[in-house]
Amino acid sequence: MSRASLTKLIADDRSNAVVAWLLVVAIALIGLGEFVTGGILWTTFAVILVALALLPPLTVQSPVAMLPWEVLLLAALPVLGMVLEADRLTGNFTSYLSVATIALVIAVELQAFTTVRMTPGFAVIFVAVTTMAAAALWALFRWSVSGLLGVPFPSDHDAVMWEFVYSAATGLGAGIVFELYFRRLGRLEQYETGDEASPAEGPDA
Repeated sequence: MSRASLTKLIADDRSNAVVAWLLVVAIALIGLGEFVTGGILWTTFAVILVALALLPPLTVQSPVAMLPWEVLLLAALPVLGMVLEADRLTGNFTSYLSVATIALVIAVELQAFTTVRMTPGFAVIFVAVTTMAAAALWALFRWSVSGLLGVPFPSDHDAVMWEFVYSAATGLGAGIVFELYFRRLGRLEQYETGDEASPAEGPDA
């Protein structure tokens, strides 16, 4: 996975920026609404999403330097599904697909704004492991606040273990899909570079 393929997800595209900013505003409003009504879990989730979405424009100091709106939408599916009262968007699979997408965003921003560099194989492992780690931390967080704030937490041990199974399967599957996607981006970059170079090579021949 080349650095160019990863950073290509953060581009100065005005059309993408408009939709992405609308999603950021929607996520922030949902998070604010949850905070007012005492929904600490979804407030935390919304804050994390907004922070990750705002990192590129704040770092680059350009309001149009945003992540693809499709990536933000995928990451925000659980909170949007909660507002729309769509059970399918708040289930285990969608929730951990969202977490896997957040892991991808973290990988992109680490590679774009730090000295961290990732190989394709490591990126797949990173997304999968980060998804599983997030599932564990999320379960621990829910368990910690369940007694204090009355947040529902499954009392069945098997139910918690199945959540970890879902997170592992979703994280690994998402990591592989993202890897194939970045490989396609790399091939497109090589194809475009080859097309641009061919006219210059003509006179030399």
